Amino acid sequence: MCGRFALMTSTEQLAMLFDVPETAVAALPPSVPRYNIAPTQPVAAIRLGENGEREFTFFHWGLIPSWSKDIKMGARMINARSETVTEKPSFRNAFKRRRCLIPADGFYEWQKQADGKQPMFIRPSDGAERPFALAGLWEVWRDPDGSELQSCTIVTTTPNELMAAIHNRMPVIVEPEDYDLWLNPEPDPEQGLHLLRPYPAEKMVAYPVSTLVNNPRNDTAQCIQPAA
Repeated sequence: MCGRFALMTSTEQLAMLFDVPETAVAALPPSVPRYNIAPTQPVAAIRLGENGEREFTFFHWGLIPSWSKDIKMGARMINARSETVTEKPSFRNAFKRRRCLIPADGFYEWQKQADGKQPMFIRPSDGAERPFALAGLWEVWRDPDGSELQSCTIVTTTPNELMAAIHNRMPVIVEPEDYDLWLNPEPDPEQGLHLLRPYPAEKMVAYPVSTLVNNPRNDTAQCIQPAA
């Protein structure tokens, strides 16, 4: 699964890297580095707007299907398995019509060891100071009182060779040349299925970090520092 990640890149840089018009981020509040983003918190995302241009927005992390009668359902929907994303009632409509890119500078996973679970931070290995994009789906849930909540989930797949030693799942990472295809599922959503594959292991690095990250209230640079 993918249950925690980090995003330190500023909103302005994200807009440039993801080709989002400056006017689409001008009204957003100043961004702050996030080192320990957890489920049910707001997450930054890029999607296509009604005008066909990319727009920057924030979603509640934990997808709440439009038909759900319980908002708490989202806590169980932080990830969508790529193998069943076209079949599950909770995700299939979003896969066909509502996709997004969720930028991250790295993500966490917990490796089972003899003395417990060791948190690991996984990021690109090329040394470039730029975020990558996680494949996401989003949905709109409307409360009986008329208010609405937009929420999202991160799509996961089988692990690559690096991740297999850490966990049996990993988030789907979308390459820049595939952003348009992922964001725009029309006219044939099936075209995007081939993107739901493991990211090459040789492009990633993983290292142990402090157990500080276990508590989502800890949101400091210490979370991503290599453990002693």
